[in-house]
Amino acid sequence: MAVPTLRCGFSGSRWTFALVDRGCRHRTVATFNWIRGQSSVAQQPLHTAQKPRKGAQEWAAVVGLEIHAQISSNSKLFSGAEVRFAAPPNSLVSFFDASLPGTLPVLNRRCVEAAVMTGLALNCHINQKSLFDRKHYFYADLPAGYQITQQRLPIAVNGNLAYSICVGKQQREITKTVRVKQIQLEQDSGKSLHDDLRSQTLVDLNRAGVGLLEVVLEPDLSCGEEAATVVRELQLILQALGTSQANMAEGQLRVDANVSVHHPGEPLGVRTEVKNLNSIRFLAKAIDYEIQRQISELENGGEILNETRSFDYKLGCTVPMRDKEGKQDYRFMPEPNLPPLLLYDSTSLPAGADPQQVIDIDRIRETLPELPSETRARLVQQYGMLPEHSFTLLNEVGLLEFFQNVIKETRAEPKKVVSWVLNTFLGYLKQQNLAVSESPVPPSALAELLDLLHTRAISSAAAKQVFEELWKSPGKPPAQIVSEKQLGLLQDREALEELCRATLDGHPQVVGAGRRGPRCCGHRRPVPSAVPSLPLPALYYRTQGSYNYFSCRRDSTPSEP
Repeated sequence: MAVPTLRCGFSGSRWTFALVDRGCRHRTVATFNWIRGQSSVAQQPLHTAQKPRKGAQEWAAVVGLEIHAQISSNSKLFSGAEVRFAAPPNSLVSFFDASLPGTLPVLNRRCVEAAVMTGLALNCHINQKSLFDRKHYFYADLPAGYQITQQRLPIAVNGNLAYSICVGKQQREITKTVRVKQIQLEQDSGKSLHDDLRSQTLVDLNRAGVGLLEVVLEPDLSCGEEAATVVRELQLILQALGTSQANMAEGQLRVDANVSVHHPGEPLGVRTEVKNLNSIRFLAKAIDYEIQRQISELENGGEILNETRSFDYKLGCTVPMRDKEGKQDYRFMPEPNLPPLLLYDSTSLPAGADPQQVIDIDRIRETLPELPSETRARLVQQYGMLPEHSFTLLNEVGLLEFFQNVIKETRAEPKKVVSWVLNTFLGYLKQQNLAVSESPVPPSALAELLDLLHTRAISSAAAKQVFEELWKSPGKPPAQIVSEKQLGLLQDREALEELCRATLDGHPQVVGAGRRGPRCCGHRRPVPSAVPSLPLPALYYRTQGSYNYFSCRRDSTPSEP
């Protein structure tokens, strides 16, 4: 079995340890800073091409994804039953969903438009004629014994999806592209609930018949990080289009990953499929684990089985579900109850056609909203922020809207707003494990606080205190907090002079010591009157036109820095 290698290096007062896994395109670097007897650990991914150890062959991983996104619609794909999350079991089931005899499918127009919009956003070719097929398999939560999908001629093909990752020590951003093989419409199955205590399985058909977009990507990826970045980018696109809420926690976005390894220049290896990954973090972990598992298995003389596996997030590993050696015969056949799906563009649209009865591809193209890549480019150009800041604003749900609302209501510079939103505001959210929508500080309150800072009514340190009070006491205006805590800066010169005189009058001993000059272990060093006298051990002395300090020790002469 392949064993990770621990490498270390020393530079000055810093030790660096790198845990390197063979065959993986990234490593984790842990840096230990030994300062004044303390150590701190910082971890960051470092993406570098790993060299194989001497005498060993290099491995290359190949990853392909199949992504199922639940379409945002009021009703199901082929029935009028409502679509709603967490409804009581079997409360949203039509006769067609239950597969009662004599029921027929009726195609949902909204689902077709969502498929076309997604295909256009992913630079796909939209087929003006697509077909529906029956895919036969038998599960308890599939009453009809088949699924209506698009096997022969899907609605969209041959697209691409661009994504950006950071590589190297300097975290340099590069853009890559993954090919989109096809996008197809299909219906979801129900949900099986396994009751181990009573040794029975219960079936909930609320999800049966819900419209799905299956996005099939070509095997152009090579590690878990790339796969996670691609899925996150697709999630942002779906949410921007409104075609899917893509909430993985609610099962609205599920991913199947096909993984194989091989030596460069040789044929591709046997692939395994990791099913139903419903978390981006688990997706990356599952793929990276599966890559290392296959490499270890082959290096130890084993073989990879063509099987379906699942990811156990508690153990952090993939486990077998079922083998795929004998290819399952789904007995695909044309769906007899649905005619071919016909779409039109501006050149093929029939004269006098009813807009409610046809779907115009060009009209949908004109209504496409701003996509995430375009939004990031606009933020960088408009506000002068760094590209990585634009990624953070989009990746956190609701953070971009919060930022834009603050910008609208404050006179502070955009860079200052970016700093406060990404560092202070987002830091508090992470500490409390809260979503942006759950923040006790609204955009208007942060905007008012930044206005006080912009007009120099308060200092930066005072602004931090005001924000902390805003977080603890929602609803209080920042100006009121500044007044109650007396955090405002003095703008009146006479009042400031009176405060200084009162301070000097209240500390006559310190003032006298400052006039006499400090003593330190018998050493007298005159201090100019312009330099304030400070209590030991921090004393100022003049060196080459600048003021420094030394610390006084009881058992030695002064220690100068």
